[in-house]
Amino acid sequence: MELRQLRAFVAVAGAGTVTGAAGRLGLSPATVSEHVRSLESSLGVVLFDRKPTGMVLGERGRVLLPEARRLLDQAESIRRLVSDERTRFTIGALETLVATRLPAVAARLGDRRPDVDLAVRSLMRQPLLRAVSDGSLDAGLLLDTGTALGTLGFDGGDLSFVDIDTVRLFLVARPGYDGDALLVTPSGCSFRMAADRLLGTGGKRLEFDSVSTIRAWVAQGLGTALLPDFAVGGDLAEGTLVALPLDDPAELALRVVWRTDREDGLREVLYAMAA
Repeated sequence: MELRQLRAFVAVAGAGTVTGAAGRLGLSPATVSEHVRSLESSLGVVLFDRKPTGMVLGERGRVLLPEARRLLDQAESIRRLVSDERTRFTIGALETLVATRLPAVAARLGDRRPDVDLAVRSLMRQPLLRAVSDGSLDAGLLLDTGTALGTLGFDGGDLSFVDIDTVRLFLVARPGYDGDALLVTPSGCSFRMAADRLLGTGGKRLEFDSVSTIRAWVAQGLGTALLPDFAVGGDLAEGTLVALPLDDPAELALRVVWRTDREDGLREVLYAMAA
């Protein structure tokens, strides 16, 4: 059993296909397939169910996955120790949270661990959760609701989480706006999913990639939008936007997520994110 075989196994488990795993590892699909087959041969078990749509972990594969991840993490820690390489953590977050919440996280982590480098990735919620699950990200910051991870959409699987704050959502418009257009973010975004739950999926809609763009269009009287307090709090205080009534309170939890089997090595990052 070799580390390269374990890396291929973990990558295929995360990507669900050999091709996807090959892209993540920078290897050819044939090489990834060979590594997985060699690992299965050395262990004398079948780790994946090969299906037309991809590779699905079998019973033995599900047993091996957390241990393989742990071994790879230990190997990486040893490599950094003997090479004097600085520790690097990669955090992912929704675009709006990268701008509003992560600067303070970076500052706290820098104070606690000046020897650590931090990389930040801006991702939509589904890719973010998948990246935390497959180890591409060490931790993530997203908006969700309910008592289980992914109530807005995603099977939490082997992820742990803690809620560190509440984000209130306002249905906002320019004063005097009497139209019926709802401005929304793309399907899969937390704000879009919350809007679908609270306001339904019918009616006239305009879709944008950016919360800041939606806010600007609403301020020009081009529609209404369900937006977070940190994006429109100043506008509401100044009266340039007004909050329209909602039948139900609109709140989302600000949630830190991480892979359960990597918790020990992430304590400093989790403390910085939850402080």
